[in-house]
Amino acid sequence: MNLIDTHCHLYSEEFDADRDAMIQRALAVGVSRFYLPAIDSEAIPGMLELEAQYPGVCVAMMGLHPCYVKANYREELAIVEEWLAKRPFVAVGEIGLDFYWDRTFAAEQLEAFHLQMQWALNRNLPIVIHTRKAMSETLAAVKPFAAKGLRGIFHCFSGSAQDAALIVKMGFYLGIGGVVTYKNAGLPDALAGIGPEHLVLETDAPYLSPVPYRGKRNESSYLEPILNRLAEVKNLSPAEMAAITTANAQKIFGC
Repeated sequence: MNLIDTHCHLYSEEFDADRDAMIQRALAVGVSRFYLPAIDSEAIPGMLELEAQYPGVCVAMMGLHPCYVKANYREELAIVEEWLAKRPFVAVGEIGLDFYWDRTFAAEQLEAFHLQMQWALNRNLPIVIHTRKAMSETLAAVKPFAAKGLRGIFHCFSGSAQDAALIVKMGFYLGIGGVVTYKNAGLPDALAGIGPEHLVLETDAPYLSPVPYRGKRNESSYLEPILNRLAEVKNLSPAEMAAITTANAQKIFGC
């Protein structure tokens, strides 16, 4: 099977001790490509170094994560814009809104989100969205840009059936990760009315490990139990689900 991990932070320090071995484990189970979301300027060198080490296998995005929108957010955004002008990226991400910890920089997060969505639209790039405790605000922010043709992925989707329906109606994909394997998460029910043509696979490694690895560091080889559970939820074989989600990932990222 050919699998794509559409969202993984493989440049993270959690992988410093065994990064190459971890990537080889993923390749051995059929993961052929790893999409790397940016978070802030400090992460960019490691992310681009990994992309250079694995050309065509590890693929970088560029953006400012909402949790890193702080007092210096304008300087961080200037760095994002500079990189977007300097070389091609497959997506603007991960960007969005996160009100989980506090709302101190809520207005700045929204400003950064709007600005980066416009940059993506200007460059005909998809976006990869992070939203936590902010789904209604995120949907409201995305809607006018989607109406202008912006597309992308709602990464780590864990919303309601109504949220899922609104997202796919806007032409966006749902990124499905380890949460689909959690017994009481409710994600299978939320996906009941959503066809597989709207889904892509992700790990969000090193975070959100699926069952049976919950509590351990996540890695891209753990895409396999996510695939198997999602195939079960959608009444497809793992091979069928792999083919569909891989085609979806290639369509949205263009490679």
